[in-house]
Amino acid sequence: MRINRTVAAAGVLALAGALLAAGPAEAAGGAPKGDGAKAICKRLPKTQERIDKALNRLHGDATESGSIARLEQRVDNAHKAGHAEIEKYLNDRLTVRRGLVPTLEARKADLKAVADWCAKSAPAAAK
Repeated sequence: MRINRTVAAAGVLALAGALLAAGPAEAAGGAPKGDGAKAICKRLPKTQERIDKALNRLHGDATESGSIARLEQRVDNAHKAGHAEIEKYLNDRLTVRRGLVPTLEARKADLKAVADWCAKSAPAAAK
């Protein structure tokens, strides 16, 4: 029993030491120094591609996995089968999925403005 207490005490001390050592390191980081424009411009093509892919999937037909039409079909099937709980669950998912479309379209428009800014300002070339 004495060995278990010793091991437990050593573990607690090691954990406390790790937490104390991590504390000042996190505080030293402080606030960001810039707005991250260089990184945003660098990732811009992949971000635009990802948003376009998500919008295409959401607007797909009932054969497209992840589309609104496919989820609507599943809701209809649950309604016809009389599965009220499943229908409610799927309807809630459908509401969220429909809400994604305007959000993604707004992001797409915002990224177009960012792409124009990146083309003019070229922060990737600056240090």
